[in-house]
Amino acid sequence: MKKNNSSVEGPDGLVYTARLPLSSATLHWLAGLIRGHLKKIGSRWRALSAGKIAAIVLAVLRCDQRPGDLAGGNGIHRTTVTRWVREAVGLLAARAPRVDRALKKITRTGGGVVLLDGTLVRTRRRTGTQNRKNYSGKHKHHGLLVIALTDDKGRLLWVSAARPGRTSEITACRHDKLTQKLRAAGLGAIADLGFIGLDDSDSDADPAVITGYKAARNRPLTRGQKLSNKALAAVRAPVERGFAHLKNWRVLGKIRTDPKWATALVRALLVLTNREVAR
Repeated sequence: MKKNNSSVEGPDGLVYTARLPLSSATLHWLAGLIRGHLKKIGSRWRALSAGKIAAIVLAVLRCDQRPGDLAGGNGIHRTTVTRWVREAVGLLAARAPRVDRALKKITRTGGGVVLLDGTLVRTRRRTGTQNRKNYSGKHKHHGLLVIALTDDKGRLLWVSAARPGRTSEITACRHDKLTQKLRAAGLGAIADLGFIGLDDSDSDADPAVITGYKAARNRPLTRGQKLSNKALAAVRAPVERGFAHLKNWRVLGKIRTDPKWATALVRALLVLTNREVAR
């Protein structure tokens, strides 16, 4: 029996050149990171150079290119591309800032508040019991909840671990002890109405989480409360810009891998996003 190892697309696959919408500084920085890792682990040979490996990794993360297509265009195997991507994501995620260090940095620079919000990263529907916990009743689709902190200009400071979509934002913040860490750093956080009830400290103390006013069926908002909500919405608007920068990485469009890997992926994209925004 003859073994057929040719690709599904056929032996005469077409190769094309595409533009990667990222700066060369990010490419060179990631290539240096990979080069240092290879030296550290004593890997003397790879099928491609560190610069080309970095370009392939960024193509997967930014444009959600299929590993099989990139492998065919570079003369390597699909599993090699997948291994390189996971290796680079691990290196990047290890450089993501911790929440306490990020808050202390804001304090040192003279900042007084941070912006707090959550977003849902879509995932493919899973079978069995794994399907239920990832379904968000608020957004009406499957995904993973990620909490983020930004500064007053929308620059991402920290992202939480990815949790099942059915998790509420308040539960995720309490699991990370955000209010205690904000008080320890002497900072306050501005959040939307979804975070009402998060700060359950003494009423005499200054609030660590500032939210607007929510209307009730028998208690409409006063004119002053409406103006206060409008002012808070204007202040916290930059946090949406931070999420927009993060979701420019198309690999987050709908995660097709194990959701447990999503935490490392989101934190790796945080590092790359900050490199791109700060250039």
